[in-house]
Amino acid sequence: MDLVIRDAEVVDGSGGPSYRADVALDGGRIAAIVKEGAAAGCQRPTARRVLDADGLALSPGFIDMHAHSDLALLRDPDHSAKAAQGVTLEVLGQDGLSYAPVDDRTLAEVRRAITGWNGDGSDIDFDWRSVGEYLDRLDRSHGGQGIAVNAAYLVPQGTVRMHAVGWEDREATPEELDRMRRLVAEGMEQGAFGMSSGLTYTPGMYAADAELTELCKVVARYGGYYCPHHRSYGAGALQAYEEMVTLTREAGCALHLAHATMNFGVNKGKAPDLLALLDRALDEGADISLDTYPYTPGCTTLVAMLPSWVSEGGPEAVLARLRDDATAERIRHDLEVVGSDGCHGVPIEWDTIEISGVSDPGLASCVGKTIARSAEMRGEAPWVTARRLLIDDRLGSTILQHVGHEENVRTIMRHRVHTGGSDGILQGFKPHPRAYGTFPQYLGRYVRELGVLSLEECVAHLTSRPAARLRLPDRGLVREGYRADLVLFDPATVAPGSTFDAPRTLPVGIPHVLIDGKFVIEDTKRTPVLAGRAIRRTPTP
Repeated sequence: MDLVIRDAEVVDGSGGPSYRADVALDGGRIAAIVKEGAAAGCQRPTARRVLDADGLALSPGFIDMHAHSDLALLRDPDHSAKAAQGVTLEVLGQDGLSYAPVDDRTLAEVRRAITGWNGDGSDIDFDWRSVGEYLDRLDRSHGGQGIAVNAAYLVPQGTVRMHAVGWEDREATPEELDRMRRLVAEGMEQGAFGMSSGLTYTPGMYAADAELTELCKVVARYGGYYCPHHRSYGAGALQAYEEMVTLTREAGCALHLAHATMNFGVNKGKAPDLLALLDRALDEGADISLDTYPYTPGCTTLVAMLPSWVSEGGPEAVLARLRDDATAERIRHDLEVVGSDGCHGVPIEWDTIEISGVSDPGLASCVGKTIARSAEMRGEAPWVTARRLLIDDRLGSTILQHVGHEENVRTIMRHRVHTGGSDGILQGFKPHPRAYGTFPQYLGRYVRELGVLSLEECVAHLTSRPAARLRLPDRGLVREGYRADLVLFDPATVAPGSTFDAPRTLPVGIPHVLIDGKFVIEDTKRTPVLAGRAIRRTPTP
């Protein structure tokens, strides 16, 4: 054997009781599990190396069901933001916007549109255009060694619409819809696990339900799932959730609800209403899952708050509208009085909008302050400050939006189809701490400190449930024959190091992380190992 992990408390991902055992690894897989007190004559496994795990829990590697590491995995071989948390697989291509499939025009536009999520990509050689080529690029990154953690991909519907239709707010022609169907099918055939949407982001939000249903039918043919950031997490949130349930039922497609929160004052205490809606659909046979992050603030870009009509035509059109005084006043009215669709139909509260990152270092003084506070310091109205920042930072600013409710967070994470997703944006001077802390936050705060979930339940939420959604036959459980993607952590001390003041601090209590049986974290230190690969779905048309 390559390695024996001796005397571990195995939390195997099934949700069942933990047990003490020796776990032997060989050839990147779990070769043997010998439980304490096994029958006489059952010898303890031996190996070239033995790791004493006394006092540590051993679980499957955590699966981040909602990640924004699409470029981070290419630029940063270390990627401790995720590896140190015990994440061994990330699902990329989220919120309907990513970098494949593209042509030259679409690539330039999408790079500009999500600069706030991933940087402008000026340090990346974009030598791919298709989904398959992007996955190949992940595999040959960093001198052909691979990437820090494994990665799966969703076809981004907004990018697909950008490719086929452009930035116009109109119905797709039959020819354009056919083109979108082909792009989604090609992505699925090349290894994508499903399709994502960002239905409060342009141009994906311009798609009507009928268009989305047609694309979901394609996803369903390949056994994939639809992962929407739906049309509202504020006013109309329940209707938006129900819309996605109805749409995917008509398409015959599995549904995974992205960062399934109930935010803003209008939704305080309404998580049970959401779960009742989902339970009815599940009881009727719907295939539904969801993910959440264990924090109350959200994180996105400042430009995403604007009404959707502002973004028609793309980023340069947005800037032109912001520079025009009359149009800017119309934008302000929609934001502050009406409640823009970009802000989920709720009039914006500037004291909840904290700048977390800027593209222009010269604007760094804005970071860590709310728009309301910056405006007060400048002696001007908040919209004046926000407008100036949007223009000066060329739409590259990211925000924390303090609109969540703790009771909703706790209620949703208990649900039977819940999984974990960080929604971690790694860019900016002051990113959301969920990027570095989501998984130890679950284990430390919500298991050990608050008892919202038991340890066994929580590990199942972070491992076997997402593996089942992805239909991975050999991941997500500590089982003989399964891949040796594993985490060793101390249940008594595991905790996030990241805070809102120091968001890039690594967690504590996670001394060892293995991918493919190789240590990527050893004795709390990142090793040089790049054991991650692009995980491709086997299509089942």
